[in-house]
Amino acid sequence: MLPLWFYSLVPVEYRVALSLRGILSSLGVYRVYRKWLRRQIKSGEMPRHIGVILDGNRRWALSRDLAPWEGHRWGASKVEEFLKWCIELGIKMVTLYVFSTENFQRPKREVEELMRIAEENFDKVLKSEVIHKNRVCVRAIGRLHLLPENLRDLIYRVEEATKLYDRFYLNLAIAYGGRAEIIDAVRVISGMVASGELSPDSIDEETFQRFLYTSYLPQQDPDLIIRTSGESRLSGFLLWQSAYSELFFIDVYWPEFREIDLYRAIRSYQQRSRRFGR
Repeated sequence: MLPLWFYSLVPVEYRVALSLRGILSSLGVYRVYRKWLRRQIKSGEMPRHIGVILDGNRRWALSRDLAPWEGHRWGASKVEEFLKWCIELGIKMVTLYVFSTENFQRPKREVEELMRIAEENFDKVLKSEVIHKNRVCVRAIGRLHLLPENLRDLIYRVEEATKLYDRFYLNLAIAYGGRAEIIDAVRVISGMVASGELSPDSIDEETFQRFLYTSYLPQQDPDLIIRTSGESRLSGFLLWQSAYSELFFIDVYWPEFREIDLYRAIRSYQQRSRRFGR
């Protein structure tokens, strides 16, 4: 249930939608539908690794005359909720696209606020019962040297505190770019070739994958990638790893993403035939 003050911040037409959602919720329609969907997907094969492009935070805020970073704050609060849903379903790995290398080009104030929100939430992760109780290994992937020093220090503390956990994995792609990841891997490999540590003839897909940001994961490639906000592109997310990922695009801004939206994405995944080019 949303607080009353929130309704004064949004346009009339959106209040109508919220009221309709509230009516349906009070009638138990969503609860019944959620249970029905959950029963459906629990009988099928569950994806082991889900990637999510958390899109629409900024537009969600601007459409409500809020500062852009307020949308990111609402979106950040959705992450723990989403992780709980995945843990309950037994989904072992989740990779979230939080902040791209291109996002640094946004207005300075917005970037500063985003870094502050990231810092607040990494601090919450350190103390999170959900993380420690469920033994979730948390890692940040990307060009972390581009981040403010205090945020980098906090990320290091989170990674150290969870590095021995191996029941679930939460990967936060921050200062991340798919092309940047591939270039960084090539730089390391070329350096090893130049020093004689690696023969060019020995380089294959398996070798290359050892130098990606996601190399520590039990399964690097996401089975399913979800993008919110209605956009139908990857925007550089896990370019190498997503070669055979199933894609699900949904016309919902990330702050409004619901448990039934996750269930619908998984149901769509289960209805597809994955042939991996064969």
